[in-house]
Amino acid sequence: MKNTSYLLLLLLFCSALLTPVKAQQLVPPFDFPIALSGNFGELRSNHFHGGLDFKTQGTVNRPVRAQADGYIQRFRVTHGSGYVLDVVYHNGYSAIYRHLNAFVGEASRRIEELQYSSESWEVELTCSPEEYPVKAGEVIAMSGNTGYSFGPHLHLDLFESATGDYIDPLPHFAESVNDHTAPRADGIMLFPRQGRGSVMGGTQAKRFPPHPKQTLTAWGWIGAGIRAYDYMEGVHNRFGVHTVVLSVDGREVFRSVVDRFSQAEQRYINAWTDGPYMKSVIDPGNRLRMLHAADVNRGWVLINEERPYHFVYTLSDALGNHSQVRFTVHGKSCPIPEAPSSDRLFRWNETNVLQLPGMQLVVPRGMLYDDVPLRTAFHTDSTSVAYTYQLHDKPIPLHSGCELRIALRRSLAQLDSTKYYVASVARNGTLSSVGGRYQQGELVAHIRQLGTYTVAIDTVPPVITPVNRASWSRTGRIEFSVKDGATGVSSYRGEIDGDYALFGKPNLVSGRIVCTFDAKRFTKGRQHHLRFIATDACGNSATYETRFYY
Repeated sequence: MKNTSYLLLLLLFCSALLTPVKAQQLVPPFDFPIALSGNFGELRSNHFHGGLDFKTQGTVNRPVRAQADGYIQRFRVTHGSGYVLDVVYHNGYSAIYRHLNAFVGEASRRIEELQYSSESWEVELTCSPEEYPVKAGEVIAMSGNTGYSFGPHLHLDLFESATGDYIDPLPHFAESVNDHTAPRADGIMLFPRQGRGSVMGGTQAKRFPPHPKQTLTAWGWIGAGIRAYDYMEGVHNRFGVHTVVLSVDGREVFRSVVDRFSQAEQRYINAWTDGPYMKSVIDPGNRLRMLHAADVNRGWVLINEERPYHFVYTLSDALGNHSQVRFTVHGKSCPIPEAPSSDRLFRWNETNVLQLPGMQLVVPRGMLYDDVPLRTAFHTDSTSVAYTYQLHDKPIPLHSGCELRIALRRSLAQLDSTKYYVASVARNGTLSSVGGRYQQGELVAHIRQLGTYTVAIDTVPPVITPVNRASWSRTGRIEFSVKDGATGVSSYRGEIDGDYALFGKPNLVSGRIVCTFDAKRFTKGRQHHLRFIATDACGNSATYETRFYY
């Protein structure tokens, strides 16, 4: 009897281990049906989308509700995320709510007072756990369209408190989401390993429709990639794909599962993706935990027989909907082209130093994802204050900022060193500021990619343009459009009747700097004097002054 009971308990224990654990359900942030405009892990420029974007039925000021019991840890106002709320929950998770329109209760007053006392639109207020406790379902903020936002919505980031990892919130709202649509592929990609493989007889990556009609041929070591998106009922948006599995001839080669990542992993997206394509190969310097290769080949596939190789991609979303894409690659023997020649080789697992006349670049170990055979060049013209340096003939991302030093040509150097900046040079010659500081005849900057760089001069102040000047008194709202063509606007300040006026960027996409009149802070029914100053990153300032009636 004792043995039977022991076996029964053992079976129950093993069954529990094998049974998938259902995600703990959280209270939805809204009391209306959930519809999403963005999901977790979508591919973005240099980063993954960190959470869910909830549609708010085209309006702002929809009550946002707490997902569990906890407390508000921090209130913030930023240019990028607008009004932001950080909440710690007692269930092991924490959350950040972005693009809000307003905080609720006493917090709104405290934030406004902090903005005026610090004379800054961007502020933050950190709170103790006892100050603002919250209960599941309680209204904690109002939804909005602030910060870098293209329309009314709520962005929700969910974190695992113990690790700080971003976690996919969608499984926690599974019962509230209507989604029975599987991901779909828009294209596939094949690319050879340089010097060790070929695709369609060449050395370049090739892109094809998901069901190619032409015969695909390859030889040697090749990689594959896929462009795919997920979809949901009732919305026209497309979303990122949760799980991608590549099998060749029935054997799994590669798997990606977009379920968590840390802030430190964000830029590894540049090692995984090629434009909109997700590669099924893991570069040696890529430490992204969501990528898994079946063996030491890291996802590379060896085509060494003249026969068909059967590739199958299985695409799944976070709620289990899935689809498959099948295509065949025919092995066709051919000479393997040599890898392109280069000036020197930067190795991914070493510290690399590049020195050219008047220039030095240091790339520490861990900044590259794979070896890079550099193709460098430099040139100048009679009016340049420094040489223009091509570090490589195409952009190669770096995992973090790496120090670049460019010396000035002393014969052309100006006295005011604050007007110099390091600029990235596009193929069409367009300059983009990457900042930098003057240091003993050199400009020192930290760059995020191998490309082409030079030193430029900015002596032109920003341009301040009033928007709808005639309607200020009627609307109770001052608006400016402020533009700077070189280094960008770094700061701004407004004063009304000599006192600080709260100007800010409620919506970064519009580009407008706005002040809403506060009757508590100045007298209505008379003329007022307005002074507005904007300064760029090289210290050039512009001032706009006028009188208005309110």
